[in-house]
Amino acid sequence: MVMFDSLNKHMLPAYGCDWVKAPNFERLYKNSIAFDRCYIGSAPCMPARRELHTGRYNFLHRRWGPLEPFDDSMPELLKNNGIHSHLVSDHYHYWEDGGATYHNRYSTWELCRGQEGDPWKGDLRELCVPEHIGGRKGSWGKQDWINRKYIKSEEGYPLTRTFNKGLEFIETNHNEDNWFLQIEAFDPHEPFMVPEKYLELYPEDYKGPHFDWPLYNAVTETPEQVQHLKNQYAALLSMCDHNLGKVLDAFDKHDMWEDTMLIVNTDHGFLLSDHGWWGKNVQPFFNEVANIPLFIWDPRSQRKNEHCNCLVQTIDIAPTLLDYFNIEIPENMQGKSLKDTISSNKEIRDAALFGIHGAFVNCTDGNYVYMRAFEEKKQNELYNYTLMPTIMRSFISLDELRTVELSEPFKFTKGCRVMKIRRIPETTGDTFNTMLFDLKTDPKQEKPIHDLEIEEIMIKHMIQLMKENDAPAEQYTRLGYLKI
Repeated sequence: MVMFDSLNKHMLPAYGCDWVKAPNFERLYKNSIAFDRCYIGSAPCMPARRELHTGRYNFLHRRWGPLEPFDDSMPELLKNNGIHSHLVSDHYHYWEDGGATYHNRYSTWELCRGQEGDPWKGDLRELCVPEHIGGRKGSWGKQDWINRKYIKSEEGYPLTRTFNKGLEFIETNHNEDNWFLQIEAFDPHEPFMVPEKYLELYPEDYKGPHFDWPLYNAVTETPEQVQHLKNQYAALLSMCDHNLGKVLDAFDKHDMWEDTMLIVNTDHGFLLSDHGWWGKNVQPFFNEVANIPLFIWDPRSQRKNEHCNCLVQTIDIAPTLLDYFNIEIPENMQGKSLKDTISSNKEIRDAALFGIHGAFVNCTDGNYVYMRAFEEKKQNELYNYTLMPTIMRSFISLDELRTVELSEPFKFTKGCRVMKIRRIPETTGDTFNTMLFDLKTDPKQEKPIHDLEIEEIMIKHMIQLMKENDAPAEQYTRLGYLKI
């Protein structure tokens, strides 16, 4: 499995993009199935990875955090059933407080340091930072500029080192059976730092301030600056494409197409001025973020160079891999194996949920997307349910921990009661209303529709999926629903 972060479907040739230079993604499509209706479940980074392990939604019960002691972990299930699972990644959130428990589920793992604000190099000398737009404030942003000083060639980029370590595993083990390799790249996540040779693929006459790391805000930059940042992203995507090509070369060299499944996926997309926004998380999850690329080659069906229009999600990857190795799929996994979907377009769901803890709850049936806004006055009734009280880069705050009480077990906690921790609301200053989009007539989601009949159908889908996920009672009331 080759996993990228923030890989935009609409920037790939297989999905209709005609200006991004990505010949190896084109080559991948010719050797795999491209899913048109693949949706995220939970965002952003670590919630998506929990779903990758557990095959179930994360966002209705808690925010960013580690795997829980009661979670079923796909790589660990492989390991415990005689399948060697190996992770190589530069996604530094794995090694923070809010990650911590993921990488040790694999049989073996390797990390590559230096992405973004990864606390990698300790350099206390005076730092010369160019005039720039965006970036991050404080120690996080400063560390990014320090890290950049130590990346002096393309071979030194964390992305390159990650793929080279993955290729080393392939060269060592391609003749062996029963292994799962996860090459996971932080790119093309921002900052869109990339060697000059890839920038040259997108010539421009930009003379403005340095700009490769947008804030998650509404777009206020000039059209020239907007296009420059798009070019930066495209250049980094081309670098990802180059490294993907190395994996495809290895498949060719060792005839791995005959007996090795290949999955190429991502956790979510990214708004590059789409809908007037940069980033993700703070705005509604439009399709540029939620409808993600997914490519799968399954040697059993030999199906390739085709699109699949079935509705699938990130939660389906874990059961697909377990099924591939003939390992029983745990009852707590909500996802479904894609074996028959790949071979014969078998539908596995009528609708899918997606979102982020504490914001909209979204639902799609592949034809419509329903974004249900929450009631502001109910935000004080939002809780994290966890036995692992850490979040992104830190512990859950003491103010929140002082609210701890024990909840009764959920269906998936295997009899364990968990901490119920009140989440102190975060105010972004942005408010959004419930929206319904018809993807057939409005694929770019520019004109919300008002159709009470369709909305009622989507509400029924949403409530049913929330019940199947054993969503806590307050998730219904904050959306204006009464739990039935």
